[in-house]
Amino acid sequence: EEGFGDKFLRKTRENPLVPLGCLCTVGVLTYGLISFKRGNTRQSQLMMRARILAQGFTFAALLGGMVVTAMKSRK
Repeated sequence: EEGFGDKFLRKTRENPLVPLGCLCTVGVLTYGLISFKRGNTRQSQLMMRARILAQGFTFAALLGGMVVTAMKSRK
């Protein structure tokens, strides 16, 4: 039986853009929250907009991976 770690590594190898997008989203969110705490509202707003873009990229990568997997299983 495949454990959590093995499954995670297999899924990451199949579609490496999803974990990359997740890391980018968390990084931008963290930087935006730090900017907000320091009172730099302009930078904070820019980072929240960048977070939305990073989330969109992650979602597109997830959908793309699902389409590729579905196409492979049809063959």
